[in-house]
Amino acid sequence: MVHHHRSLLLHPRMADTVQCIDVFGKLHQTLRTELQWRPAAYGIVIKDRQVLLLRQFGGEYDLPGGGVNIGEDPKTAAIREIKEESGIEAENPVLLGVESSLFRASHSDNKSYHSLLLYYSCSYVSGHISVSSLDETESRYIDTAEWVDLKLIDSIKISSTVDSRPYIKQASC
Repeated sequence: MVHHHRSLLLHPRMADTVQCIDVFGKLHQTLRTELQWRPAAYGIVIKDRQVLLLRQFGGEYDLPGGGVNIGEDPKTAAIREIKEESGIEAENPVLLGVESSLFRASHSDNKSYHSLLLYYSCSYVSGHISVSSLDETESRYIDTAEWVDLKLIDSIKISSTVDSRPYIKQASC
């Protein structure tokens, strides 16, 4: 006697391709097998009613952050990325939220990624804005880091496939 498992019929086969979005909003059909897994940690630092952001050459902004290295704690990655990309020392990362993104990296290698983005609120410790520690890829699209008044958050363009403004607002409360 053959038994048919009804549950198999309820789960359609996953598509071989997915749509990845770039920071310009353009969609790219990508083979699922070509996606690279990339967890990323972002730090939200607020000081004197201003948030630390990276201004890119196109005039858009993004939070300091990036890929979590193999074996690295995401909290440590957020603190490291803040220091590397802005020169600012931060501490006490508190997880605010997690997002998933299928994106095409238009600023570097045009590879497609499935990324889990972790947003942390971090406390300012010390330091002055400096982008001297940017790596070669980052220096191609990051102009500078700057403190942006929280009142301007809704009027600036965020250069990311995920809008980080809700997390910035949550961190400022």
